[in-house]
Amino acid sequence: MADIVHVSSLAGSPLLDSAGQRLGKVDDVVARIDEGGGEAWVVGLTASLGGADVFVPIDRIEQLGPYSVVIATTKLDVAPFERRPGEVLLRKDVLDRSVINVKTARLVVAREVEIVREGGRWRVAGIDPSFRPRLWRILPRRFRGHDTEHRQFVDGRDIELFVGHVPTSRLKLAARRILRLHPAQIADLVEAASHEEGEEILEAVGQDKELEADVFEELDDEHQVEFLHERSDEEAAAVLGRMESDDAADLLMQLDQERRLPILNRMPAAQQAKLRALLGHNPQTAGGMMNPDFISLPPDATVGDALARIRTSGLGLQQIAIVYVVDDAGRLIDTLSLAELVRADASQKLSELVDDFNPSVDVDADVPEVARLMSDYNLVAMPVLDAERRPVGLIAVDDVLELLVPEEWRRRAGAARD
Repeated sequence: MADIVHVSSLAGSPLLDSAGQRLGKVDDVVARIDEGGGEAWVVGLTASLGGADVFVPIDRIEQLGPYSVVIATTKLDVAPFERRPGEVLLRKDVLDRSVINVKTARLVVAREVEIVREGGRWRVAGIDPSFRPRLWRILPRRFRGHDTEHRQFVDGRDIELFVGHVPTSRLKLAARRILRLHPAQIADLVEAASHEEGEEILEAVGQDKELEADVFEELDDEHQVEFLHERSDEEAAAVLGRMESDDAADLLMQLDQERRLPILNRMPAAQQAKLRALLGHNPQTAGGMMNPDFISLPPDATVGDALARIRTSGLGLQQIAIVYVVDDAGRLIDTLSLAELVRADASQKLSELVDDFNPSVDVDADVPEVARLMSDYNLVAMPVLDAERRPVGLIAVDDVLELLVPEEWRRRAGAARD
């Protein structure tokens, strides 16, 4: 019995009884994935016997090799094969299909699937994504030999299988390892995948609603609309309601006009108010780019007060990069960076840290003006003020980059596919 066998070599090979008589031919290899994803173990084969599809348990197999499979008896149960929960067919469901390499956060095609014997059991060792195995399979079986050379190889413990095309498997894409990826990496995977595969990824990510919203923020406009198209207004409103307000406003404007108001009306009242305010500005101005969520404090507040507000705010990293110091009328006095606050004594009043240097823009400032100021003063965030010099929002550097960097630079089609 060989220690390493490839699924393409097994498929179509003769199935022999213990006396060497041909019973039929092997069709596929059945594996069961450990709960939560990860390792997959071979539980048997499917074979064609007289036109019937039967299951051959792995413990009934005496010899498993690239040229033939020999069972340990002269008799075989000919009950029809029925897929059990958690089972995948390695040839039909995996071979020549995309899988996720969670180690590199990229999609690869399983040109070959390799199984290996370990401690008396057969484990799915991994896949070969190169074209070499596919070329090898073009050769007639008698000339193939058994190709064991892998110029590329992805360990089976580093892959997640798409199983949405096999509803009878009762499997779902394992979220455990997907959830560890950065939202931008997950968005790249979704964009590189087919629509069905992308839906499967988003369904897995949907177990963490905050992460799902983060992933939607990272998707390009086309894919945002694509994956909200089939969702109900309530579901779309739930996604937008968890996104940053400026990103949610941008996405809302990308949707069909007849869906915008129904979705907006289903969002929480506070989020509705923020979006309506943002939608009143030209998206190419500071008012259209800004996020209306920020932290402001009076000058007599202490550094400790400011840090406590930051800890409990729940805002994103960009929104806590600076804190606004405002007077009794709400007008901006100065901004203090998070770094300044961390370095200061907790008992110091904010008034002791402020100076007269506070670059800002009004809501009508255009993108070049915003970019110039942020570049000239090396700002990671900048306040947006109304006509009375009261803060109405905050622009983070990534908001500017999103508009300035060409679309093809931000995310090239297929960038997450090998």
